Amino acid sequence: MQFQVKGRNLEVSDSIRSYAEEKLGKLERQLTDPRVELELSLEKNPSIAANHVAEATIWTDGPVLRARESSSDMRASIDQLVEKLERQVNRYRTRGRSRRRRAARASGPPVESIPVVADEAEPRIVKTKQFAVGPMGPEEAVLQLELIGHDFFVFRNADSSEVNVVYRRRDGEYGLIEPQ
Repeated sequence: MQFQVKGRNLEVSDSIRSYAEEKLGKLERQLTDPRVELELSLEKNPSIAANHVAEATIWTDGPVLRARESSSDMRASIDQLVEKLERQVNRYRTRGRSRRRRAARASGPPVESIPVVADEAEPRIVKTKQFAVGPMGPEEAVLQLELIGHDFFVFRNADSSEVNVVYRRRDGEYGLIEPQ
C-alpha cells in the first residue's frame, strides 16, 4: 500500500502518522494495491468545535474512494473516517466483478484542462480538477456518485460513447443529462 500523510495547519506527529497507517492498513486486506492520501488539518475558526479534520482519498483499480470526517480529537476523526471508508469498500466489493473490470479499463490518462483567463466582470474559476472519463452505464455512474459522495458525476456512456452527467435531485432521486 502506498501511503501519504499531509498536514495542513498542523505538524503531523509520528504517533498520529503510525496510528493512521495502522487504522487505514485494515483496508489493504480488502483492496488490491491501493494508493492512500490522507490529509489531516486543524480548523482555525474558534467557533467550530469539531476542528480536527481527517480527509482521505484512496485510488484503486476501480473507483476512487473519498471520505471526510471531523471531531474534537484527531484520533476520533481518523476512526470515523476509517469506518466511513470501510462502508464504501464493502459497498464497492458487493457489486459484480464485471463492473469493476470495466471501471479498471476505463481509468486511462487524465483529461487535459484548458486554462481559463478570468475577467473581472465574469465569474472566476478558482479550482480545476482533472479525471479520466471512462465508459460505464448510468447505473454504475450512480454507484460512483454515491461512493464519492458528490451531487453529480461525469462519465462516458458505454452505449452511446457520449459524455453524460448523473446528478442527485432534491427529491432524492437521480437525473441523467445526455447531449443531443
